[in-house]
Amino acid sequence: MIAYALYFAFGCFGFALLLNLWQVARAELIADRVLALDTIVINVIALLILYGVARGTAVYFEASMLFAMVGFVSTVAFCKFMLRGDVIE
Repeated sequence: MIAYALYFAFGCFGFALLLNLWQVARAELIADRVLALDTIVINVIALLILYGVARGTAVYFEASMLFAMVGFVSTVAFCKFMLRGDVIE
């Protein structure tokens, strides 16, 4: 039964990832693209965790934590660049 739930979750998050990629490609404002990229990071984290559950190993949970930290820092840096035009002051 858990296998069906995992397949369904993989499908939902994969579809959401494709929709976010489409939003990055067609968004008019740069802020919409940043939001879509941040949502892509969240979807990839969810897919990594689901893959870790499916494989039964904790390595993917650690990888998802590292990906979350890098995604957060990159989102903050890009937003700061949009506001001020410079990342390092």
